[in-house]
Amino acid sequence: MALMKADTPGPLAHVSSMSLGMGGAETNFAIGLRRLGTTVTWVGRLGTDSLGDLVRRELAAEGIHVAGRSDPAAPTGLMIKERRTHSSQKVWYYRAGSAGSRLSPEDVPEAVVRQARVLHITGITPALSPSAAEAVDHAISCAKAAGTLVSFDLNYRANLWAPEQAAPVLRRLAGQADMVFAGVEEAELAVGAAKNPTELAARFESLGAGQAVIKLGEEGCLALIGGETYAQDAVPIVPVDTVGAGDAFVAGYINEFLAGAEVEQRLLTAVRTGAFACLVPGDWEGMPRRAELGLLEESDPVSR
Repeated sequence: MALMKADTPGPLAHVSSMSLGMGGAETNFAIGLRRLGTTVTWVGRLGTDSLGDLVRRELAAEGIHVAGRSDPAAPTGLMIKERRTHSSQKVWYYRAGSAGSRLSPEDVPEAVVRQARVLHITGITPALSPSAAEAVDHAISCAKAAGTLVSFDLNYRANLWAPEQAAPVLRRLAGQADMVFAGVEEAELAVGAAKNPTELAARFESLGAGQAVIKLGEEGCLALIGGETYAQDAVPIVPVDTVGAGDAFVAGYINEFLAGAEVEQRLLTAVRTGAFACLVPGDWEGMPRRAELGLLEESDPVSR
């Protein structure tokens, strides 16, 4: 989506200037993964408008291959961020009838999915429309047939669908995934309330996920992988903007997984990339390069 964000805090009706950019969970993830060195193909649908041109340009500038259809009959989706206070934001989505909401199985590049090592999906896409949900199912079918691993980040968005609509879909998709990522609240939406994150991870494992990772924000994360439980503390930071942190976390984990790293290293890189995303305003601008991952532990604030 294109993204407009208020330059100053306050009610949106009284904001005199806004910045234009792009955002969206899958896009944030793609940029985070690419900056760490993984080859990435972004699949989507954009309008034949200036906002669509902006998204294409930014993705290309990040070195991401865009397998996106241009839709002359629908506009590029738009997200608007209101900075109500210095520490809180509200997001408004304008996606109904957008090009992205018209995504369909015909938009899925089957050859790309078959050749990929991982197909990454989120719970946002199936919420956009029935045809978008069908596109997700088709992509999963292509991946399963080719032996491509499926990664699923629940990413529940209350503004897009009600809990009773989302819960069975999120649960079904989690049951088809090899890797599942979720925050506590959205995990409970999919698999029911639990006493602790370990129980939530175990429920995803019982659905078939070989790797279940529960994102705990400033408390780090917990993972159940191959029947063994792992925990990782968060990197202590002073956050500026937490939007995109979860997407960066997943990008860090999957990058290390593809590199053959041990679980401990996957989780450490995940919390580092998540922390980096929180250090600057914007959804993806703070995503780190691999050479920068150690900066948060350095005592000297100046690199010479």
